[in-house]
Amino acid sequence: MSKELLVELRWMRKVYRMWKEEQATWEEYRNVVRTCREATRKANAHLELNLTRDIRDNKKGFFKYISSKQKTKENVGPLLNEVGVLVTEDTEKAELLNAFLASVFTVKAGPQESQSLEVREEACGKEDLPLVGRIV
Repeated sequence: MSKELLVELRWMRKVYRMWKEEQATWEEYRNVVRTCREATRKANAHLELNLTRDIRDNKKGFFKYISSKQKTKENVGPLLNEVGVLVTEDTEKAELLNAFLASVFTVKAGPQESQSLEVREEACGKEDLPLVGRIV
């Protein structure tokens, strides 16, 4: 970044603080933000233009810039299986996660649901349950 752009960014931060302390208006702050955004976009475009123009002389810099723009993928760390052993192999991790997700998304009613239904019936009885019907 150029020195002028850094000065503009500092000015934007200063105007933001002034706006928060009600010493500047929203319009002033908005105008400063727009000029900084425009200057930043121009600086990035200029940087990319220089990188593409000088690719024959500076291949390392070009590919370093491209790799910095790619999103990183993080690996899944080691997992504990049912026995309590760490699983580190990718296929074993996939099987373990598949089994876990399959157990979560099953159609069977879990013990918690059936227990809560029984508790509700014991607490208020079937005749006390509210009836939902159509009002005519």
